[in-house]
Amino acid sequence: MLVNNGAQALQDFSEKLDKETVVQVTGGVWFVFGLGLSNAVFIEGETGVILIDTLDSLERGTKLSEIIQKYTNKEVKTILYTHSHPDHTGGAGAFAGSKPEVIAFAPVKQPLERSALLQEVLNRRAIRQFGYFLSDEEAISQGSGPREGISRGERRAPLPSTTIYEQDKVTRIFDGVEIELVRLPGETDDHIMIWLPEKKVLCCGDNYYACFPNLYAIRGGEYRNITSWINSLDVLRSYPAECLLPGHTEAVIGHEAIQETLKNYRDALDYLLTETLTAIHQGKSPEQIAAQLRLPEEYVTLPYLGEFYGCVEWTVREIYAAYVGWFDGNPANLHPLTPKQRGEKLLALMGGSEKVLSAAQAALQDREYQWCLELCDILMAKGAGASKALLTKAEALLGIAEYETSANGRHYYIACAKALQDCIQKGQSGETL
Repeated sequence: MLVNNGAQALQDFSEKLDKETVVQVTGGVWFVFGLGLSNAVFIEGETGVILIDTLDSLERGTKLSEIIQKYTNKEVKTILYTHSHPDHTGGAGAFAGSKPEVIAFAPVKQPLERSALLQEVLNRRAIRQFGYFLSDEEAISQGSGPREGISRGERRAPLPSTTIYEQDKVTRIFDGVEIELVRLPGETDDHIMIWLPEKKVLCCGDNYYACFPNLYAIRGGEYRNITSWINSLDVLRSYPAECLLPGHTEAVIGHEAIQETLKNYRDALDYLLTETLTAIHQGKSPEQIAAQLRLPEEYVTLPYLGEFYGCVEWTVREIYAAYVGWFDGNPANLHPLTPKQRGEKLLALMGGSEKVLSAAQAALQDREYQWCLELCDILMAKGAGASKALLTKAEALLGIAEYETSANGRHYYIACAKALQDCIQKGQSGETL
């Protein structure tokens, strides 16, 4: 979301997350918050420890291991992955010595075949989204928590799952502790929740955390089924939890607080989905819907729905693409001009590349950064004013980043500005950036 002082809003939100905390939420259950991008939960069993998620790097996993030893003086015998994202599995290698059972669930659907062919471009976009090569000042945070260890030169060391469940629900006694595991697709298709009935503790992974969720990741990927996510939130609400431990951000304590929080979270997602589909039915284009649709004030003002990670506008576009596809219904867009053809005609209509470059530079001075970016793209599509257009676009990207509340969006703007600056130094066009 672009707002005045967007970077400051992200900074203020991030400061609340940047505090290492270990708290015993109830007898034998500890919540580790702020030590990494993600959280961890450890449960003391009769002879060992059950660990839920492992933080994001080997170094942080090692620190987590020391914390567990301090509080329990027992080894980790079981690791439960809430889902397969590396910020939740990257520290598992620190526990390899105790040879734990590592448990995960199979995804409800298999990923698209041949996705491996896109790995290079997806990796490049992921690096930009997460701001791995940015300084702490440039990146601020990763939106849902402190920066990953990989951005500080640490390394991931996940352990492969030794037990993978195919069913939707499993109830087991782990070292004297009854635990219910339920597959709940949301942020991922292999996502689960973990319920401790005797302790009334519910671990929800990334299906809830205290900012607007990443319903669409700008790094790219398959559709995150929002209906499934809403249904999963309904399942979470059906449990009589007194303590809700998310995969990111702070815990929610008290049954009434949990119910209210999850209901608002669920209803906000439901509102966006319903209103987007209604607007599609009315014949509106994705651009029109994204420009008009906002969360109602009753949700915007909630401290756990700020757009510091996911973004409403990106979600609207993703819903449109998932339900209708790329075509917006306008026949003019069935066979559009190529970017180069369109650039040539627009430049001629606008009086030539010098006038467009001058207008882009004026927009930059006036802080009309989005307009500046669009003018620069016209120039770049035509190959006009090469280095000046690249430089102007880079400056506009750095400018617009200061308005962006989403850490993901901020990182992407700054990372692309740096890539353009590199293109200028190397004399490259930047067309495929």
